[in-house]
Amino acid sequence: MASGVPPPSRAEILSLFRSLLRTARDFADYNIREYSKRRTIDAFRQNKDLPDPLSVSAAYSDGKSQLEVARRQAIVYALYAPKVKSIMENKL
Repeated sequence: MASGVPPPSRAEILSLFRSLLRTARDFADYNIREYSKRRTIDAFRQNKDLPDPLSVSAAYSDGKSQLEVARRQAIVYALYAPKVKSIMENKL
């Protein structure tokens, strides 16, 4: 790699994946929570066969920035969460 930084290990990538899914659970709104989970899973599936360490590192750093955004958004959404549950949550 040109920058001299080694690509993330498999453990680091799995940790990022788990952190994104955990953060998705923090959203009170069913639609946002499910979208966040689905988007995380789709992005990791799309990037699972990246050809070179540079693109793996780029995807990993993008994922880390997305995690920070999701954490901030979960806090903001918690402040303004609707008092009524979604019909999907009432079915349980």
